[in-house]
Amino acid sequence: MGIEAVRAFLAARAPDIVIIEQASSTATVLEAADTLGVAPGQIAKTLSLRVGEHVILIMTAGDTRLDNRKVKDLLGGRPRMLSAEEAEQLTGHPVGGVCPFGLATPLPVYCDLSLSRYDEVYPAAGARTASVRLSPDRLAALVDARWADLCSLPGSA
Repeated sequence: MGIEAVRAFLAARAPDIVIIEQASSTATVLEAADTLGVAPGQIAKTLSLRVGEHVILIMTAGDTRLDNRKVKDLLGGRPRMLSAEEAEQLTGHPVGGVCPFGLATPLPVYCDLSLSRYDEVYPAAGARTASVRLSPDRLAALVDARWADLCSLPGSA
């Protein structure tokens, strides 16, 4: 799956969006920001989580941290990160390339409000060296995401 599933997804739902393939890794927020020449917050990282019996994806700005209390209040359980193996099995994408496009398993997607600070964000595209550029609203619309306040900036209350 991986990048080929993302290509198929975009071809069907957003053929104008181009996958940006890099020679350098974009697997971490800092690598992606450096490689793409953008602020770390513009990297739309995908968190793969289990909350109770449910697996969800949260798209959030790269400079935020998951707020366990906010997730528990909204979704009714404490979030737990999936293992790399489980994330790849359920999404079809390797860790560092996990994104909400072309998923192996349909999963609910939430977009954290932190993404709305930017005109453009850069989520991964199914590989550790691939990403796409789009607006946060378009990202949410493409993957039928629900907007929610689930993350916080480090140092914020």
